[in-house]
Amino acid sequence: MQQLTETARYDTDFALWAETQAAALRERRYADLDFENLSEEIEDLSKRLQHKIVSNLIVVQLHLLKQQYQPERASKSWRDTIAEHVDRIALLIEDSPSLAGGLPGFADRAYRYARRKASRETHLPIATFPEQPTKDLSFALMAALNGEPYDFWVPGGDVTP
Repeated sequence: MQQLTETARYDTDFALWAETQAAALRERRYADLDFENLSEEIEDLSKRLQHKIVSNLIVVQLHLLKQQYQPERASKSWRDTIAEHVDRIALLIEDSPSLAGGLPGFADRAYRYARRKASRETHLPIATFPEQPTKDLSFALMAALNGEPYDFWVPGGDVTP
């Protein structure tokens, strides 16, 4: 393992910097630690996980919106996509259970993007979609996340994830 040098700094070779920082931590060589950048990276780890959850929530909400506003086009592919992204969220929360409490806020944040994307993909005006998630959408999202049916707006459908 190379020692941290001028060429292996955080801003010039992140991979080597990370390896040398991990080695310094394991070996308790505190004088070799880059505390400022280490603390920022550790904070960013949680933000990255949150971003992954939000990204998956965008996809889930997008497909729920499409099902709500274009039920005649609802397909197995949409349901499979919802199930896949719900599973991704579940895995992230399984690994970091403390993130579960943030789901309502993450869902609110994701909705703005899901709404815009739904407008683009359905070719419906953005005004078609409420500015805030409806109770129906919130219910469907929570049902999907809990592995329960969310078929209340799909005609004749037992649409489960």
